[in-house]
Amino acid sequence: MDKTTLIGLILGVVAVGIGIVLKGVSPNALINPAAILIIIGGTAGAVTIAFPSSEIKRVPKLFGILFKEQQHMKPSELIMMFSDWAQIARKEGLLALEVKTNEIEDPFLKNGLSLAVDGQSADYIRDVLTEEIEAMEERHLTGAAIFTQAGTYAPTLGVLGAVVGLIAALSNMDKTDELGHAISAAFVATLLGIFTGYVLWHPFANKLRRKSKQEARIKYMMIEGILSILEGEAPRVIEQKLASYLPAGERKAFLEESSVTKDE
Repeated sequence: MDKTTLIGLILGVVAVGIGIVLKGVSPNALINPAAILIIIGGTAGAVTIAFPSSEIKRVPKLFGILFKEQQHMKPSELIMMFSDWAQIARKEGLLALEVKTNEIEDPFLKNGLSLAVDGQSADYIRDVLTEEIEAMEERHLTGAAIFTQAGTYAPTLGVLGAVVGLIAALSNMDKTDELGHAISAAFVATLLGIFTGYVLWHPFANKLRRKSKQEARIKYMMIEGILSILEGEAPRVIEQKLASYLPAGERKAFLEESSVTKDE
């Protein structure tokens, strides 16, 4: 499970909930079925109109991505793996890596290494794998766009809900003892719209975009590693090249550790 999504969600709900209570608002005042229907149902309806059914069907899967930790190899482990493969290729030839393709679980990496072993050119391999990454990013951006749009619609629907509530309240001006309660209830929809828009939907969209960038970064590392092996580069050169994908601190520590390991 992606703990940051769960922790952030809990923090957002708790912070807003406690803030509401500290402001002197009773939690019972937020229980407003009409407001909930307008915000949740209205947002769902607007998003359904805005996107084709093929993309709407992916929403349950998108929630799974949000709350599930991505299973990717650590960049440092990936670099060392390519370094080992480069050593094998230099000693026994590129065809010796054919055995390794059967051990790879990642479809992208397996496809790329298979293309290299089959003798495809570096340009062809780069084009094929890059196009696959671009297609993946396009799918991910579409998923993020669904939540971005939801975050745009929800606050506006909150205003709509408030207007509807005020219409109901002002239509019963003769009941002055209930007028204050009716007006406060009208703004519950605005509260729910802003909360869901900026604590749920927009952050969800950003999380999907960040996860997409992380996955693309790993895949680009794989492309560089495969092409470096294809070009017969030395393991140490490959390590230095791929280490550029690491943050400065991690890069320095990795290269120092790698040097010590090689010396031993």
